[in-house]
Amino acid sequence: MDGGSGLVFSVTSRNKSVPFGAGRCSWYPQNNATAATLASDKYFTNVILEGAGVATLGGQYFFLHDRHRASRAAGHEREDALRHFQELGGAAFVKPLLGSRGDFAVAVHDEASLVRYLGEVSQYYDSILLQPIVAGIESRIFVMDDEVVYAARKYPPQLAGDGVRPIRDLLAAHNAALRARGLSPVAVSGDVSLDAVPAKGERWDLPGRMNLSVGGTMVLEAAPSPAASNLARKAATALGLRVAAVDLFTEIGGDPDAAAVIEVNSNPSIRLLEQSGRGDLILKIWRHTFSALGLLGV
Repeated sequence: MDGGSGLVFSVTSRNKSVPFGAGRCSWYPQNNATAATLASDKYFTNVILEGAGVATLGGQYFFLHDRHRASRAAGHEREDALRHFQELGGAAFVKPLLGSRGDFAVAVHDEASLVRYLGEVSQYYDSILLQPIVAGIESRIFVMDDEVVYAARKYPPQLAGDGVRPIRDLLAAHNAALRARGLSPVAVSGDVSLDAVPAKGERWDLPGRMNLSVGGTMVLEAAPSPAASNLARKAATALGLRVAAVDLFTEIGGDPDAAAVIEVNSNPSIRLLEQSGRGDLILKIWRHTFSALGLLGV
């Protein structure tokens, strides 16, 4: 609809035409605006899921600017974030409250690092979520009207050694690519030797976020367990979403029965299905979408 850029386009049948937009516009009109908006706020999501008996990673929200301070309850300002950080033991996983694609989602392990983080992220976002650091197996379960369409295991991004460049240079190239896509760079802990030169073909994991957008990998495989599938279904239902990609941890802390929802995506990409050659699942999702819009006679 705008000269072939793909930013504004329409899907048309014989009797009806429905416009869509790229970027942050919703690709799944099956999800009503209220449900999709609630899911985009990580704190709202956690509160609603906990109320429905769905385990989450919890977390507290904090604002980064004084704008609208008079309109909000006390206890959620920058100075409160620092106090809460100490309550968490001086280590936390922090991310923008309304962020996506893994942007600025990092683990911080001391107050000085958190202060630097708050200063940097405040240039792009208004608020953050502070959560305890949790270790487990990370998966995504795609739910559509209570049906599990697919599940995938998530793996961290990796730097590929060439036998010549040190980790410092490999990381710089990786971060330059992230910045070009509007994403925050990766930071590594101080105990890593950035001067080490990985052998050709050697892979070096970048810990933390595992989003495809930041170079992570997802592999289609069976859901971790029936309990995990049920957790994903319950999360989507609690938020009122007909279509959702539920990211969750299983085997938290090595406990095979411990699982919790990380976040719920009401506007998930189909890139994994494209990369995996699963056109059949793409068509299944599209048919559901176009049927909901009355564009198919089924």
